[in-house]
Amino acid sequence: MNILFISLGCDKNLVDSEVMLGLLDREGYQIVDDEAEADVIVVNTCCFIHDAKEESIQAILEAAEYKETGRLKALIVTGCLAQRYQKEIAEEIPEVDAVLGTASYDKIAEAVKEALAGHPCMEMEDIDALPLVDAKRLVTTGGHYAYLKIAEGCDKHCTYCIIPKIRGNFRSVPMERLVKEAEALAGQGVKELILVAQETTLYGKDIYGEKSLHRLLRELCTIKGLRWIRILYCYPEEIYDELIQVIKEEKKICHYLDLPIQHANDEILRRMGRSTSKQQLTEVIHKLREEIPDITLRTTLITGFPGETDAQHEELMEFIDEMEFERLGVFTYSPEEDTPAAVMPDQIPEERKADRQAELMELQQDIVFEQADAMVGRKVLVMIEGKVADEDAYVGRTYKDAPGVDGLIFINTEEELMSGDFAMAEVTGALEYDLIGELIS
Repeated sequence: MNILFISLGCDKNLVDSEVMLGLLDREGYQIVDDEAEADVIVVNTCCFIHDAKEESIQAILEAAEYKETGRLKALIVTGCLAQRYQKEIAEEIPEVDAVLGTASYDKIAEAVKEALAGHPCMEMEDIDALPLVDAKRLVTTGGHYAYLKIAEGCDKHCTYCIIPKIRGNFRSVPMERLVKEAEALAGQGVKELILVAQETTLYGKDIYGEKSLHRLLRELCTIKGLRWIRILYCYPEEIYDELIQVIKEEKKICHYLDLPIQHANDEILRRMGRSTSKQQLTEVIHKLREEIPDITLRTTLITGFPGETDAQHEELMEFIDEMEFERLGVFTYSPEEDTPAAVMPDQIPEERKADRQAELMELQQDIVFEQADAMVGRKVLVMIEGKVADEDAYVGRTYKDAPGVDGLIFINTEEELMSGDFAMAEVTGALEYDLIGELIS
């Protein structure tokens, strides 16, 4: 019996997909990548913003067509859209045979059996449940890097965000389970472990009584085979001294933090429900750079939030120009139903949002080009991702680049390299590197 998976949205959703793939593989199902060959299609959906919602709906509708044109016998919808719009999916897309909520992905094997038997089902566990699955994950990221989801849900309740309503309250995965999972991933050949959650910085506070990300990192650094450990989604107000210290001391931890700030104007931050002021953001950024001089900071911004004035936008531009983040992404504000921000007055026209986004990204482009020029002549460790067809060159990443969000570099060499190899290279241009050393085991 052939099963095809379509995983949409964030890397946290991808982990859920890999867990489901592992459960189905254990049951003996064949995983395929051709819709026309699939007996079962599972669409793991996202609905964080409007565009993600539209992409998920389109993917479901396109998959449903294979009941007419292919051999499809069962269509299953999981994830955030399934959690949020379970009744609408069941009523409006009759081709869907099963719907699983965000805390029910551990029921995927049972759902497939029921669907194939002609028994439509809907599995909606309490969103504050925490599925703990022992099946081996099927890593889909190429084998040399993998995500480790260390917590689920969020307690922040930002006014623009629907996540707490579809993913539940913040709850950490017990440390011993995470270490065991990381050891298994390293045993499969994973060399870069990327820690993810809605917010990683609060890890452990709910079950250990205090922030414990630094303790988890110490444990992960002892695992043989892992070379890089990367931390994403650290809320700036939750950065603490023990965390900074462990990043400084442990060689495996990349000097890289994803630090979503969303804005820099105090009034906008207040209306967003954020817990930081512009001054606090400045202090955190300066402290990180003082303590870890070679740190790469990535951030995300929301432009066009309801009521954002031209002056507030200019203040954000000035802040970005001053802080000079190494990596930065900008989203235009997307009003989501059932969130406070969606009904706030003074909603910004889409065209103005897009213009402001373009201005911010143009500014960031200038910053990144200057930083790239300053890197020329330096020697850095690179991870190989793959070969450029018909050229003596490979694509890869440095510690400054998280997969999927930060882009790739080009490494010139006549050596034969493999994905997941590490080597030293010299920066010769903005994205150009020359291999200068032997492979590093």
